[in-house]
Amino acid sequence: MESGEIDPQEAVRLRNQELESLLAACALNDRKAFARLYSLTSAKLYGVALRILNRDEWAQDCLQDAYIKVWNNAGNYRSYLAAPLTWMSSIVRNQALDLIRKRKREVAKSDDKGFPEQVDGALLPLDGLSRSEQGRRLNNCLDRLKEQQRQVIALAYFKGLTHDELAAYTDTPLGTIKTWIRRGLEQLRRCLEP
Repeated sequence: MESGEIDPQEAVRLRNQELESLLAACALNDRKAFARLYSLTSAKLYGVALRILNRDEWAQDCLQDAYIKVWNNAGNYRSYLAAPLTWMSSIVRNQALDLIRKRKREVAKSDDKGFPEQVDGALLPLDGLSRSEQGRRLNNCLDRLKEQQRQVIALAYFKGLTHDELAAYTDTPLGTIKTWIRRGLEQLRRCLEP
C-alpha cells in the first residue's frame, strides 16, 4: 500500500464509527446529524429499495418511510448487533416488503373493476350449498363460532387470504390468527360430525 492510501478495513471502521455517532445524535433529535446521515447513506439504501421493488416511485416512497423509522428508532440502534448500514438496510428491506404486501392487497381489492361483469343465472356453488341440508348445518355451526374465528375462517376459505394477509388485514398477531383458525376448524369438525 502506498503512503497516503487508507487501508480498506480502516475506511470501513471509520465510516461505521461516523454513522454510529450520527445515529446517536439522531436519537437526541439532532436534525443536522440526520441530514448528514441521509447524505452518506441514501444512495446505498435507495439501491436496496429499488432492487426489491423494481419501481422508482415505490423505492422513493419506501426510502422516505424507512428514514422516518430510522429517525424514530435511532436510539434503539446497538452497534454490537449490526453495523449501522446493515441495521438501516434491514429497515429499508422490511419497509419494502411491507410495501409489496400493501400493494398486493390494493391490487386484489381493485381487481376486475375495469371489466364489465357477465352475470350467469346459475346458482353459485356457495349459494347451492347454503340451500342444501349440509349448507344449513354448516351455517348453523359457523354461527356457533366466536365472531373473530368465523371472520378469519371465512376470509381464509372464501376469499383465499393467507395467514399473513389475515394478520395484516385484521391487525392481529400471526400466532393468534393461526390459533383462531385451528380452534374454529376443530369446533366446526365436532359440530358437523354425525
